[in-house]
Amino acid sequence: MKGRSIAEVLAGAVVLLVAAGFLLFAVTNSGRTTMSGPGLTLTAKFDRIDGLAPGADVRIAGVKVGSITGQRIDPQTFLAVLTMRIDGSLRIPSDSSAEIASEGLLGGRFVSLVPGGSERILRDGGEITITQSAISLESLLGRFIFSMTQGGSSPGEGGGTAPAQGTAPARP
Repeated sequence: MKGRSIAEVLAGAVVLLVAAGFLLFAVTNSGRTTMSGPGLTLTAKFDRIDGLAPGADVRIAGVKVGSITGQRIDPQTFLAVLTMRIDGSLRIPSDSSAEIASEGLLGGRFVSLVPGGSERILRDGGEITITQSAISLESLLGRFIFSMTQGGSSPGEGGGTAPAQGTAPARP
């Protein structure tokens, strides 16, 4: 420690403590909490899950109630199978639906559960059978642009006006 004073060592220690404090604050306030207590594991099959990864939120009415714990492809149907861990204190009706939603144009995706009205409750390991897959913004935009370019027709393509009902076309 030649040439180093006690003041420099203390300043370095203070900087490290402040950095550790910021890291602790970021981790505790990130919204990515682990679920305490027993949880409920559910699965759901989707046509497509664009941009949804393990760790993404599962929400009911906008409130986080769980997270995605896994994803795989069903080799028989080629559907994406999501595994979700839900708060065990919730009683999810068996006719509930799951849809993949987005937080906005540039936001992340999450699974939104919409509770049904059935008296039967999903048990641990149950499957949500009513699902709505992710909507691809690029696909929608492509369809819109295609429909706009194909929508304008030129004369001779059937785009002219038809004669009014009950009138005969004029003869030369």
